[in-house]
Amino acid sequence: QVQLMESGGGSAQAGGSLRLSCAASGDTVNNYFMAWIRQAPGQEREAVATFDRDGNTTYSDSVKGRFTISKDIAKNTLHLQMNNLKPEDTAMYTCGAKRFNWYPAYDNWGQGIQVTVSS
Repeated sequence: QVQLMESGGGSAQAGGSLRLSCAASGDTVNNYFMAWIRQAPGQEREAVATFDRDGNTTYSDSVKGRFTISKDIAKNTLHLQMNNLKPEDTAMYTCGAKRFNWYPAYDNWGQGIQVTVSS
């Protein structure tokens, strides 16, 4: 099983940028379908960006054109570059991993990291 640990969260002004990192250990990120998932208080969990085992990426409509998901294979790390941040991006962000995209649920999770965007 892969272990995941996020870093890089914090506070930003609207229009600013933050970069999240998810360091993996115990296995390589290339063996998993990876995602950044966020949840704001009172709202449903949302997968904002995914990176599959073939290198394909997807984005939710709410972040498309502003967020970029990437991998650093040498560092076994998943990143999420967040630009042009909006107050509605405020949430707990967690990286998740599952062996294949058709698995019904993520079975590996980081501890989560808070992102707060002020207007």
